[in-house]
Amino acid sequence: MNAIVTGATKGIGKAIAVKLAEAGYNLAICARNEQDLAAMAAELEYTKVQVFYRATDCSDKEQVYRFCEESRREMDHVDVLVNNAGTFLPGALLDEEDERFELQQQLNLNAVYYMSKYFGKMMRKQQYGHIFTLCSVASKEYIENAGSYAVTKSALLSLNTVLRKELSIFNVKVTAILPGPTLTASWEGTAIPAERFVQPEDIASTLVTVLNLSSGANVEEIIIRPLVF
Repeated sequence: MNAIVTGATKGIGKAIAVKLAEAGYNLAICARNEQDLAAMAAELEYTKVQVFYRATDCSDKEQVYRFCEESRREMDHVDVLVNNAGTFLPGALLDEEDERFELQQQLNLNAVYYMSKYFGKMMRKQQYGHIFTLCSVASKEYIENAGSYAVTKSALLSLNTVLRKELSIFNVKVTAILPGPTLTASWEGTAIPAERFVQPEDIASTLVTVLNLSSGANVEEIIIRPLVF
């Protein structure tokens, strides 16, 4: 079994990559930092799976497609794609610089569009596969001080819906995961106790559970919020 995970060296992406490797999936992973990727591959040696990695800035279209092509050369098929790479730049939409919207659009939306088209075509031809996209509760509701982030995540949920409709007839599943506040680097320095957050491992465990459902069942959306926040 083979899986692609973007943004795989930290937070949610790392937790997912670890869970998939422990479940026996060979991995193709990317992140921006080469050293972090090498350390991640070394950390996963105990699982005995193959780990291909390539430093990739997912806001750069050319680098995204390079990672896609190189991953395909390493893997003759892809069972799972996890679109995890993204960024959160806080700010009110009316007051933020245009560049903040443009960067979040490139990373949170465009990269997922390119990756999902590339590997979605593979899965369509294979007649199987599963695409997971890390959206956000901001995909569906107003979050204060999350102007263009919320816009890109809303568009991302729409993209996920279109993918699901187009791919379901080819036996390919598509699932959107919408986390609430999750204990990742974006909350570094907060005074809020760690146990008040959703943990990255919660999301990873949920994803693996969905993968283990029967072939005829597709979970369309998952919302995971802290119990009390």
